[in-house]
Amino acid sequence: MRFAITSKGDSKSNTLMHKMKSYLLDFNLIYDDEQPDIVISVGGDGTLLYAFHRYSSRLDKTAFVGVHTGHLGFYADWVPEEIEKLVIAIAKTPFQVVEYPLLEVIVRYQNGGRETRYLALNESTVKAVNGTFVMDVEIRGQHFERFRGDGLCLSTPSGSTAYNKALGGAILHPSLPAIQLAEMASINNKVFRTVGSPLVLPAHHACLLKPVNEPDFKITIDHLSLLHKDVKSIQFRVADEKIRFARFRPFPFWKRVHDSFVAD
Repeated sequence: MRFAITSKGDSKSNTLMHKMKSYLLDFNLIYDDEQPDIVISVGGDGTLLYAFHRYSSRLDKTAFVGVHTGHLGFYADWVPEEIEKLVIAIAKTPFQVVEYPLLEVIVRYQNGGRETRYLALNESTVKAVNGTFVMDVEIRGQHFERFRGDGLCLSTPSGSTAYNKALGGAILHPSLPAIQLAEMASINNKVFRTVGSPLVLPAHHACLLKPVNEPDFKITIDHLSLLHKDVKSIQFRVADEKIRFARFRPFPFWKRVHDSFVAD
């Protein structure tokens, strides 16, 4: 089996990374930074997001597993004290693959049909560069509303516990093939009106945003922030690709939610 390890970069994570690499090499696994069968993320959810984007072209061939060296993460279910156990599991145990849906983002431009495609594990946000964000929202090819406010957030089920939750969105189980649209500080009065509630869209429903005035936007794809000019439309839907997690033991989602947000 070929493996790679990504680290948060702090001394604790780097020490664990080197120790795990040494152990796995002792078990005759092959370190392959370019074409790994399994990627071990050492750090937090941000480190796994980085690993996901680094290996996004290999999602059908590469599985991910996380070791968290800080606060409890939603993607990292192993702790530093368990790395020997994890190493033995990787080296000796066939792992179960759990697949989670991803968000596809396609930005189309006004000049000649050019487009850019992204995949997000957590979410994508769209905000105006200057002034109030104004965007026509279409769902499944039909006009739904004209949104005015700070911006819009489209999230995956596994990303629903992140920025989406801070915006008042629902927490979705990551096995659901869906995306969620949440508003950022919408303007609602006698003249302007939005639905004012998060929307959960199934896999066969696409959401299309069309600029009303200003064509330049700041678009985030997980931790990446990008400026896009002369935007014609932005399309969001459940991607055909999925992320694959290597599971060596149960990792109950609702227990993670409880431990992260409810437990003392």
